[in-house]
Amino acid sequence: MLSLRPSRRLCHSAAAAAISCVNSSATVSSSVQNPKRIEEPALIKLKSERDPEKLFHLFKANAHNRLVVENRFAFEDTVSRLAGAGRFDYIEELLEQQKALPQGRREGFIVRIIMLYGKAGMIKQSVDTFSNMHLFGCKRTVKSFNATLQVLVQTRDLEAIQAFFLEMPSKFHVELDVISLNIVIKALCEMCVLDRAYSIMVEMERVGIRPDVVTYTTLISAFYKSNRGEVGNGLWNLMVLKSCLPNLATFNVRVQYLVNRHRAWEANRLLKVMIKIRMKPDEVTYNLVIKGFFLIGDLKMAKRVYSALHGNGYKPNMKIYQTMIHYLCREDSRLSMKYVIMGRAPRRCWTLQLFVYYPCRNQSNQKKQPSSCSSEGLDFVGPFED
Repeated sequence: MLSLRPSRRLCHSAAAAAISCVNSSATVSSSVQNPKRIEEPALIKLKSERDPEKLFHLFKANAHNRLVVENRFAFEDTVSRLAGAGRFDYIEELLEQQKALPQGRREGFIVRIIMLYGKAGMIKQSVDTFSNMHLFGCKRTVKSFNATLQVLVQTRDLEAIQAFFLEMPSKFHVELDVISLNIVIKALCEMCVLDRAYSIMVEMERVGIRPDVVTYTTLISAFYKSNRGEVGNGLWNLMVLKSCLPNLATFNVRVQYLVNRHRAWEANRLLKVMIKIRMKPDEVTYNLVIKGFFLIGDLKMAKRVYSALHGNGYKPNMKIYQTMIHYLCREDSRLSMKYVIMGRAPRRCWTLQLFVYYPCRNQSNQKKQPSSCSSEGLDFVGPFED
């Protein structure tokens, strides 16, 4: 007699498969009809949030999110907006929280914290962060020292800058470098304490920190701007004597000084010296020399330098066009100006409008200089004398 059990089992298994298929299709259809909402990334939320309090809590909630913490723009933008809203308490709480996290043991991250405090104008917190780096297991080097010094320079407090520069290195066993020297010298020059800046350069050289071309260029520029050209020239000669050759910025500082003193021919000779020693002038150099000849009323030489600019493969920038048109309008040299604009300038250049609307007037009372230049004395970079 045949048994019906296998057929019954087959029927039961077929029914179960049909039910499971119906259930799975129902689940898929329900998931398609009710899709799960995808949460926006934290970076997008931070960028779009405008309320300072919500921004603070959102950033604090993502303190462990590396996409947020390691994003320099997100960090700076958040601190900047909180500072704009005057919520310095929020800034301090966020940055102090970050210092206590594992990334607070990296000096590069602490340097960012120091700079962020500085951008928010929280100088005390910036200096305290540098002083307390050992408390959260971070090694202190000249990088964090220079960052704090750069922030401290914003205060323009001469005593505080000098005290930090002279006392902190020995206190925390930090070896200064030439960048530290350049930061403090630039700050002193901007505060017009030029003699003190020079003396610090001499003191640092005695302890083994040799000034570089940036150091000399900063000092030379500051002394020239203060009408102490003899000191600036002396520094140039000292720089060359110590085998520290001037760079393009140093030459441009010297050319600017000569142009301001209406010594265009000397500026032009210095331009030739640059070419001879293979120091390639830039558009700033040519613009200064062109302006120098215009200031002494020598239009012919100004146009010759402008033509030489094209001959050497340069393309004049807006500053050069502005200089040419400004002084040609003052001389009422319309044909020359038309040559400058229509023959050289781009068609859509704004100088075309300036050509139409700029008031032209004659100034015939300027002194003319001889249009010949001696080629003697071009074999050296210095010494310079006034």
